[in-house]
Amino acid sequence: MYGKEVEETVRTLLTGGFVYSRGGFVLADIAVKKGQVEAVGEHILPRPGDRMLNCSHCFLVPGFVDAHVHLREPGFVYKETIETGTMAAARGGYTTVCAMPNLSPAPDTLKNLKVELNAIRKSAKIETLPYGCITMEQRGRGQLADYPALAPYVCAFSDDGKGVQDGELMELAMMAVRRTGKLIAAHCEDESLLRGGYIHAGPYARAHGHAGICSESETAQAERDLRLAAKTGCPYHVCHVSAKETVQAIRMAKRAGVDVTCETAPHYLLLTDMDLKEDGRFKMNPPIREAADRDALIEGILDGTIDMIATDHAPHTWEEKSKGLEGSAMGVSGLECAFRVLYGRLVRGQKILTLEKLVELMSLNPRKRFSVPGGIAPGQRADITVIDPNRRGVIDPGRFYSMGTATPFDGWETTGDVAMTMAGGKVVYQ
Repeated sequence: MYGKEVEETVRTLLTGGFVYSRGGFVLADIAVKKGQVEAVGEHILPRPGDRMLNCSHCFLVPGFVDAHVHLREPGFVYKETIETGTMAAARGGYTTVCAMPNLSPAPDTLKNLKVELNAIRKSAKIETLPYGCITMEQRGRGQLADYPALAPYVCAFSDDGKGVQDGELMELAMMAVRRTGKLIAAHCEDESLLRGGYIHAGPYARAHGHAGICSESETAQAERDLRLAAKTGCPYHVCHVSAKETVQAIRMAKRAGVDVTCETAPHYLLLTDMDLKEDGRFKMNPPIREAADRDALIEGILDGTIDMIATDHAPHTWEEKSKGLEGSAMGVSGLECAFRVLYGRLVRGQKILTLEKLVELMSLNPRKRFSVPGGIAPGQRADITVIDPNRRGVIDPGRFYSMGTATPFDGWETTGDVAMTMAGGKVVYQ
């Protein structure tokens, strides 16, 4: 069920669940009124007129935040809309998403950004924070976007989908963005090193005659940007880290005091290039890499080098994703299966992560880095995700709210799912 509205004057009691608090879980009730958490405690007494939601045997956590989604509107509504994308996000337990700027018009001026902001106000089912472009028309080169005009309305600046190819231009961008108080979130890709590749340059590509993308194309530009971030003092975030060398570069930069955070995505943590099939649902940028890269990403999560998990939700039409590994568009849909596959495999299955750690990666850390309010404490905006740890299911893209149905997790059996999502005190998925 989607979009169940709650009268602001009605108090809602979420009862009997295990509530995330100070790094652990405690048995408690939560009272929500007027969009905020009113109280958290044992056995909160109901009042006449309260709406009661039984959360027994469930975990209640601060709503997930996805720092990296592509909602496609304005400009590409045949792939996804703000309405369908945010519905998908709510179904996945997200209460805030940060929307990338590869749009038409691209949000490089306030005039262009207002087109997106108007669409968000009209259609978004959860909080949707736009990115502003780093460069005009999000070209990764040329002229810088209008940062001072955009800054009050955006979560950060990115040219995701394009790496900024000119180091001098990136340095100018970092100096200018620092003055706005925002951060740069970079798609790291040196185009001179791509050489026509479209999947990882590893064993699968060699065995099946595919053109490969080397890890250096990601790492070289990340290393350049880390040096520039150290020089300029600009807060810097590395998008969709996939390569072991990039993890090490970020680790060393953090030790040196650089203001840097980074994300990876579920497919890089759960798959390797030897899991690929001749199917467009396995094609994304950066590509799924080797077992050593996956292991380095997991190590980076465990030692704090990697701060968060984002989906890089990038929906396309069936036609665009039906042309195999070589011909299909880059990008997969991830909002509705991210928690399910991560919890089922890394928490319940392999026991690599605890649920508490997964909450840090999917909620607390992105909230902190991207200045997103909300949490489970009195006075906080009531962004709450309710998790049923024992619900079993199968990833079925045919039942997605998203218009994009291409996912490498199609058919995976899962244990654990989102039972309810409350955003700003409203039940937006149940």
